[in-house]
Amino acid sequence: MTQAEIKLSSLLLREHFGEIVEKIGTYLIRTGTQPLRGIVSETGLLLDQVKKALCVLIQHNLVTYQLQKRGFIEYEAQCKRVLRILRYPRYIYTAKTLYNDTGELIVEELLLNGKMTMSAVVRKVADRLTETMEDGKTMDYAEVSSTFVRLADTHFVQRCPLVPETPESPDAPPLPAPTLVLNEKDMYVVPKLNLTGKGKRRRSCDEDETGEHKAKKQKQDGESSEPPPDDGIYWQVNIDRFHQHFRDQGIVSAVANRMDQTSSEIVRTMLRMSEVTTSSSAPYTQPLSSNEIFRSLPAGYNIAKQVLDQYLTLLADDPLEFVGKSGDSGGGMFTVKVKWLLEDLLTLPHLHPLIPSCLPLRFGSRCARIFRLLLRKKHLEQKQVEDFAMIPAKEAKDMLYKMLSENFVSLQEIPKTPDHAPSRTFYLYTVNVPSSARMLLHRCYKSVANLIERRQYETKENKRLLEKSQRVEAILASMQATGAEAAQLQEIEEMITAPERQQLENLKRNVNKIDASENQVDETIFVLESFIESTVKRP
Repeated sequence: MTQAEIKLSSLLLREHFGEIVEKIGTYLIRTGTQPLRGIVSETGLLLDQVKKALCVLIQHNLVTYQLQKRGFIEYEAQCKRVLRILRYPRYIYTAKTLYNDTGELIVEELLLNGKMTMSAVVRKVADRLTETMEDGKTMDYAEVSSTFVRLADTHFVQRCPLVPETPESPDAPPLPAPTLVLNEKDMYVVPKLNLTGKGKRRRSCDEDETGEHKAKKQKQDGESSEPPPDDGIYWQVNIDRFHQHFRDQGIVSAVANRMDQTSSEIVRTMLRMSEVTTSSSAPYTQPLSSNEIFRSLPAGYNIAKQVLDQYLTLLADDPLEFVGKSGDSGGGMFTVKVKWLLEDLLTLPHLHPLIPSCLPLRFGSRCARIFRLLLRKKHLEQKQVEDFAMIPAKEAKDMLYKMLSENFVSLQEIPKTPDHAPSRTFYLYTVNVPSSARMLLHRCYKSVANLIERRQYETKENKRLLEKSQRVEAILASMQATGAEAAQLQEIEEMITAPERQQLENLKRNVNKIDASENQVDETIFVLESFIESTVKRP
């Protein structure tokens, strides 16, 4: 784990969960698996504080626990999972794009709470949607439930592991920690619930109730409350499924840039047909026949079967090999080559490449020319680089050494004799794409950490003004609710002077720019992480 990842994880934990959780999470990330006693002694926190913080981290899948042979529990932080907090806004926006406001709020509630039962999510989302509707309109539980079922069917949400139901023997001592198991067949099975009702609005008169009325109401709620029918069945967001969707969107965009819109729609159809049946880490999608693809094309694309076959042949014969073909019977079987396309997104010029586009800003356009030349030719000597790139020898040497020091290019020695004498050795420059991707990923982590620190600094510097603005807004809202006159409202608004209002607008603009920059850097991080994961050999 690099220092940049640890620093970014620490900043994200502090921003979302507070100082205590951040201290424990960072300690576990730095030291690895630790027992409860070791965490308490090393962090200097109270035992109760450590327990509550670990509960929060486990609830949000940021820490896992394991029962050791000696009988004690060890806790381990999931740094990669902590870094996914940065991508939460993108998950929520994707759910909104695919499943409207209802899907957006379902995913948002699950991300905010870590794990929830379906009945609790449906009630909370229905209440929130009802509050945004006009007076007299409410959101039905059944409509929210149907959206939740669609999210489960497309694997965007999944069940959490459960404690297995085993008969308890009176003589057996209880285990220090339960072992959670999950049947893959039930991972996306939604329990049959009869949720009837509609969302409720918050009543403003609740705040004016006396303590006696509140106590009476709580007592009545406690007597009538029964465990929901899905009690114990918890759900969480399937992050891998969202990543698969992001990856597919990038592939479709690359095909559209390389060829045309119809080709990208054919690839989109192939990816959509395989999105549930293919693992997110698979190097290619499941094989599909041209007849299956033809039947699954969107209704708006009225292309003939013969034209589809021509497009598939064109995609399979393209040098980039967007689509792989196997067999000739029945027209052949076609797959989308995901792993190869991820590398193409990083390096190929006509697909808006990620790595070469970083070089002009850092080293200049001539360095970018040399880098693209090495990507195309694979291995070149310094004299060959000078000739092919048409750059003077002194400048080419300086640029190559500069990129070599930054790990953008690497040097490979090929000796003519066993003694490795420099006069009898070929020195070839080449590009190690995985190494360059890891270096850029490290820089991206540092960039996001700097952006978060800058946003915190901007907010801290204007803390007094923000608090004053919040107080004024609260007073205005209460006066509008009581039907105050326009002159009174204007008088309250004038409590914030013109220079202060200008300062608030500048702060808001700066914070919005920082947030947009964070999202843009995270998109780059996702492409780099996806490529690096695809190069790792799996057992």
